[in-house]
Amino acid sequence: MLFSSIPFLYYFLPAVLLLYFVVPNKLKNLVLLLSSLFFYGWGEPRYVIIMSIAIVAGYVFGRLIEAFRGKGLSKVFFILSLISGVAMLGYFKYVDFFITNLNVVTGLSIPLLKIALPIGISFYTFQLLSYLVDVYRGTVPVQKNIINFGTYIAMFPQLIAGPIVRYRDIAAQLEQRTHSFEKCAYGIRRFMIGLSKKILLANLLGELCDIFRASPDKSVLFFWLYAISFTLHIYFDFSGYSDMAIGLGKIFGFDFIENFNYPYISKSITEFWRRWHMSLGSWFRDYVYIPLGGNRVSKPRWFINILVVWMLTGFWHGASWNFILWGLLYAAFLVIEKLFLGKFLDKPSFWRHIYVMLIVMFGFVLFNATDIREAGSYLSAMFSAGNYPLVSGEFVYYFKSFCFILAFSVLGSTPLPKLAVTKLKASKKPLVSGLMGVAELLFPLILLLLVTAYLVDGSFNPFLYFRF
Repeated sequence: MLFSSIPFLYYFLPAVLLLYFVVPNKLKNLVLLLSSLFFYGWGEPRYVIIMSIAIVAGYVFGRLIEAFRGKGLSKVFFILSLISGVAMLGYFKYVDFFITNLNVVTGLSIPLLKIALPIGISFYTFQLLSYLVDVYRGTVPVQKNIINFGTYIAMFPQLIAGPIVRYRDIAAQLEQRTHSFEKCAYGIRRFMIGLSKKILLANLLGELCDIFRASPDKSVLFFWLYAISFTLHIYFDFSGYSDMAIGLGKIFGFDFIENFNYPYISKSITEFWRRWHMSLGSWFRDYVYIPLGGNRVSKPRWFINILVVWMLTGFWHGASWNFILWGLLYAAFLVIEKLFLGKFLDKPSFWRHIYVMLIVMFGFVLFNATDIREAGSYLSAMFSAGNYPLVSGEFVYYFKSFCFILAFSVLGSTPLPKLAVTKLKASKKPLVSGLMGVAELLFPLILLLLVTAYLVDGSFNPFLYFRF
């Protein structure tokens, strides 16, 4: 089930909210858990079994790790818990990738298993692993209530595509949390902003990307238009989902961490990854990079640590070599910035932003390619290294058709709209502050009407990160 769908908006969510706020506090987590399992099993009921196994296994391993703390068995159970979690993710997500590459290297013809990827498994597996690591380290108390634990793992607001919520960040909220009109109102506004980013911007930009791929009339500028469109599409698609998740969390009394902080205003690749998918970056930092030694090792070992982390980051996104190369691309530029480029990027210059956006765009062309060959052909075509004209009729037509959406999306990817709204709300003029108060009440309703009209009329409504 998609957040950006009529069944979710008008049937599932109202029913869950009604039931959630009617039942006593001690039953709220049970309502969340059961509704989350229903939400997850809407499209593929069989995957609820896999999630249920993961919940029970994580709960049991956590209890065993705690029960034998200070003894050798605690470490044994901890290692077994990590192996089982990684094995589950590896089986469903990577087994065909390894079989394919084994066939290429050895000349064998081992048939692929063609296992369907359970939605959101990369996200909830990482949440499960972080919980087990923190329990073993003793930084969080073990959860003894399986309903509360299951709610943490399966909670539908952030189940499908994050943010990756650490147990330690919401452990207290699982036991007791506050609900208020102000918190709920903020959650509704935040959800509607995210939903609008997804439906009114990301979906239209995604349509343009699909039009480009199907076009027989490609040109150099059309390739650039595709690269720009996909770069904006993936930002509004993913950050829109994160906004919806954070908003829903507020409605249910949870405070989820932010996942995006205007990454396209970054002045270096290092800064970009402090602003993009922040929950994933901090997860790899705390559970892979620092345990490997971080930067407190020799310089060659430090660079190896960076390469390992970014290779895994790319591989986490998908079982394909283009994802691995995408991760290594960022590893290379992060190392270059740490070696010498960083001191030049510290100096104020508009070219810093150009440098970042070019690397990000090239990276996303590689990211979205079906394979490395297609990525190479797209990137070379962007620099006229192919039999393509500079301009084509379809480029002119679709640029004119989408120029407003593109311009609005570029503006929306910066903090300027938010700063303008904040300034108007802080105005000392009674008329301005009064109008802003009314607009704050009407804005979510207007957005809901626009989104509903689009959903009823349109059919293009995928979500990119479902495949990860």
